[in-house]
Amino acid sequence: RVFGRNAAAVSEALRGAMAHLPVDINPRPPRRNSFEVSLVKEDGSTVELWSGIGKGPPRKLKFPQPETVVEALKNSLA
Repeated sequence: RVFGRNAAAVSEALRGAMAHLPVDINPRPPRRNSFEVSLVKEDGSTVELWSGIGKGPPRKLKFPQPETVVEALKNSLA
């Protein structure tokens, strides 16, 4: 449940920052106990915006602040 709550918060922040950008949650089965956010560009390349793999304990370090992901998205698109 904690993964779902964090995914919802991040996707809401991304939609708020870039309304035209589609946001998909887990288009493929996720890795167990991981939280990652990636940008798939029009050319098919992937840019990792956040990865909680290797972070923690404590467990809360595995999840980003939504603003951090929005900032990484803006930097990737600039």
